[in-house]
This record gives sequence, structure tokens and C-alpha cells, in this order.
Amino acid sequence: MRTVLTVLAAACLTSLAHAHAQAPVPAPAQTPAPQQGVPVPAPPEQPALPAGAPAAEAPLVPAPTVPPVPLGARMFTAPIGVVFTAVRPDRVVDFEMVIGYLEAALEESADPGVRAQASGWRVLKATEPGPNGTVLYMFFIDPTVAGADYGLGRILSDAYPDQIQDIWKLYTGALAGGGSLLNLTPVQPPPLLPATPGSLAAPGVTPRPAPPAP
Repeated sequence: MRTVLTVLAAACLTSLAHAHAQAPVPAPAQTPAPQQGVPVPAPPEQPALPAGAPAAEAPLVPAPTVPPVPLGARMFTAPIGVVFTAVRPDRVVDFEMVIGYLEAALEESADPGVRAQASGWRVLKATEPGPNGTVLYMFFIDPTVAGADYGLGRILSDAYPDQIQDIWKLYTGALAGGGSLLNLTPVQPPPLLPATPGSLAAPGVTPRPAPPAP
């Protein structure tokens, strides 16, 4: 009996050892390798602001300066002068207000040269619209004063030294472009040739057609 028990125990131990040898051995756990990346730099430290101070101040913008009034000469070299000026349609009132200042300055000036300019200076307005819907004005000077400056800056600044900046703003803001100056000379036709058969007829004479041939 004891011998049988011993044989069974040995067989059990042998089967257990064989099963343990065939069982898979679990692989040891692997730890992931640390990732090697580019280090992100830390943001620069901002200086601490005193208590109650604003976070940021806007830069100071200098106030716009009014340009000086141009006093360039506008002179004519012919007995008749014309200046065409294109005015923005929404600034017609401003331009005509400047014309009012100009006409008053010409009439009330104590300068004999300015009074001579005023005698032949007219301001006209075109009925037809100008380029791009502008309004055309014409300074028509007949006769011109030789050597006289017809620039508006000089006349207006002499008459209104305390208001010239405001008046000049109205004037320049109303313009749609630079003015065009023309020197005009009256046309003198050459002497007419005497009327001869087959030539041009004399002025005022209507040539009669030749009678039909019989």
C-alpha cells in the first residue's frame, strides 16, 4: 500500500513539474523611453507695473499742422487771362464763399494795384458739368494788369490776416485739381485780298450763282 502511494505521489510531482516547464513565462514590462524634444523657452518676464498704472499707453500723435498759405505768383503775359478751376460738387458752397471773400477784398482794397485788377476781373460758372461731375469756374480777366500777381493767397491774406487759415482751408478743400491758366491774345486777321472772278468774295457779299447755259 505504501509503495502505491509513493508511486502516485511521484507521478503527480512529475506532471506538475512538466506543466510548469511548458507554461509561458511573462515578459518583463518595458518602460517607454523618454521622448527627446526641443525644450520650449519660457516667456520673458514682464516688469512689474506699479499699482494703479495702466497696462499700456498709446503713443502720442502730434496734432496736425496747417501748411502755410502758398503765395506763388500768378501772372499773365497777354492782355487777356483765363483761369479754369474744377470744384468738387459737394464743396460748391465753400468755394463760392471764398469767392465772396475775394470780391470783397478786391472792392475794399486801398491798394491801387489791387483796385486795377478788380476792374477787369470776373468770376463765371459753367452750366455744363465738368470732368467726373465737377463744377467748372472761370476767372476771366480783361484787361490784365502787366506784372500784377493774381494769386488768391496774396490778396486774401492781405485783406484777412486773422482769417486766412480758415478761408484757405475752404478753398483748398473745395478744389478737385489744379487750375489751368491761359494767356489770350485777340485775333487780328490778315488783310483780305481784293475780290476777283473765281476768288473768295469780299466780306459781307454773297456770291450769285452763274446763270444757266442756254
